[in-house]
Amino acid sequence: MDIKLLTPVLSVAGQISAADLPAIANAGFKSIVCNRPDGEGADQTGFKEIEQAAQAAGLHTRYLPVETGQVTDEQGVAFGQLMDELPKPVLAYCRSGLRCTTLWALANAGQRPLPEIIEAAARAGYDLKGLVHRLERQQDPSRAGQSLP
Repeated sequence: MDIKLLTPVLSVAGQISAADLPAIANAGFKSIVCNRPDGEGADQTGFKEIEQAAQAAGLHTRYLPVETGQVTDEQGVAFGQLMDELPKPVLAYCRSGLRCTTLWALANAGQRPLPEIIEAAARAGYDLKGLVHRLERQQDPSRAGQSLP
């Protein structure tokens, strides 16, 4: 389990297993968000099993499945709403953590400076340069298409 910090209240990870949940709770996490659709990979633990183990460990859970390469702005908004309502800190997971990071970036595009979003993702090991134009449009529609300073 490779947990990567994005912000003081959100970390991301690749696929977790039910056996990981006690350690996740002991690490101080209060909530889990699953962004990986069930059945995406043969070796993947399904959300129901994760949810049961998480609840047994005292963790809150939410399921916001997102297909690889198909993250929508609406899903970004939904992720932001989950972050507003869930006890923190939150651990979000998918196959590699990239979808979770993309959702976080979309949810924060209008709230954080774009360089801060890109840098936080990079520190966690995720390259969001391909998302820059989309994030710019959400920050300021008049800046869409301009490059970062």
